Amino acid sequence: MRLATILLGLLLATTAGAGEIYRWTDAQGRVHFGDRPPGRGAGKPLAVQPNLLESVPVTPAAAPGREVVLYSTQRCGFCRKARAHFRARGIPYTEYDVETTERGWRDYQRMNGQGVPIILIDGERMNGFSASRFDERYARP
Repeated sequence: MRLATILLGLLLATTAGAGEIYRWTDAQGRVHFGDRPPGRGAGKPLAVQPNLLESVPVTPAAAPGREVVLYSTQRCGFCRKARAHFRARGIPYTEYDVETTERGWRDYQRMNGQGVPIILIDGERMNGFSASRFDERYARP
């Protein structure tokens, strides 16, 4: 029983310092980090806090009456990103391929399109696709 107590005490003593991160500066002024202090004991232990994400904000589904129209092509990478973004957020949209549909090509010409995607949010035009830029414009009343 006494041996078990001693072994338990040793185990606790060796794990007590586990998980510490030390910071020190060498003679050349470079900063180092490690799980053990340098030989001279000059390292300072750092308080490390895990980065915990408690919740993720979710963009609500489309507001009633919002109309999103996507003018795209099948081979366009930004068009694929826009489609995936709309699907992930539950945003209904109408898509016209400017290479394979008459309506898409006609509207693209009428808008003097220079590239894809062109996204219309209630008639307001957005050239190209950026998730943050789209979300900002889509959230406007």
